[in-house]
Amino acid sequence: TSNYFLTTFGRAKRETVCSCEVKMDPNMSQALHLLNGDTVQKKIVDGKLIAQRLNEKKSHSEIIQELYLSCLSRSATEPELEKLLAEVAASDKPQQTLEDIFWAILNSSEFLFNH
Repeated sequence: TSNYFLTTFGRAKRETVCSCEVKMDPNMSQALHLLNGDTVQKKIVDGKLIAQRLNEKKSHSEIIQELYLSCLSRSATEPELEKLLAEVAASDKPQQTLEDIFWAILNSSEFLFNH
């Protein structure tokens, strides 16, 4: 099956059984796909984590802390939490804003270097 995401991130062509076909070096296409592509955003929306937490009546603070723990294995610092809560409060679409925060965490250099 053809998949642009897998091709961009080094999927082997499977012309031989050797794992040497896989390209592990990062490239510009990968960075652009993560930042501008729809794969990560679609997974966030389709996963419905934010929607579920909002339906469970979790506070925005609790949702952000869960995202930090899940993605970065740490709690959000007070300054981070304050800035993000201000963004959610200023938005007329809190679910979309929380999904954008999720996307931003996944595209952060901290996530990249830790995972």
